Amino acid sequence: MKRGALLAGLLALAAASAAVADERDERGPALFQRWAGAQSGVSAFEGYLAQQGVQDVVPSWQLLRTASDWRRCRAEPFAVPPRAQWPDAVRTLRLLRLLRERAVLGQFEVVSAWRGEALNRCAQGAPRSAHVHSFAVDLLLASDAPGLCGFWKSEGQAWAMGLSRYPSGRIHIDTAGYRTWGADHSQRSASCR
Repeated sequence: MKRGALLAGLLALAAASAAVADERDERGPALFQRWAGAQSGVSAFEGYLAQQGVQDVVPSWQLLRTASDWRRCRAEPFAVPPRAQWPDAVRTLRLLRLLRERAVLGQFEVVSAWRGEALNRCAQGAPRSAHVHSFAVDLLLASDAPGLCGFWKSEGQAWAMGLSRYPSGRIHIDTAGYRTWGADHSQRSASCR
């Protein structure tokens, strides 16, 4: 009985999260399903994540979102990262799971993840962005995460964690190297130091 109630609660939370996401970003589950139907790499990527035990951390329709400027840049709304970067995605997802389990992060939505170089340039991403060369996520948080800087300072190095808070309020997290930066892409403007 408890398991059924838990499952029902999780399904309701997922539906509410999807509804909120659809209001903020048109790249929701419906658009993803239409896009994924024409893509050959989605199933392989999802299968790899399942083999690694991280398929339940972030829904695919969020995890495969490209840059928020995809439409202005005439790019695809979603993208499967190159196979060589799939292990990077697993490390980042394991970190996100840990941050959620420890209540460092509450409810969040991934609004941007892997993107190709042309889209990254158009979206004005950093030339050596982990969104291109590794696997990074930009998150919208449902509530503030005051313990995130503390986690980064105490355990970020062991995770090779990159962390930034952008002026928009988005949080960038990757596992491509221990560093932090702010609005001017330098450590001087970082909110965690």
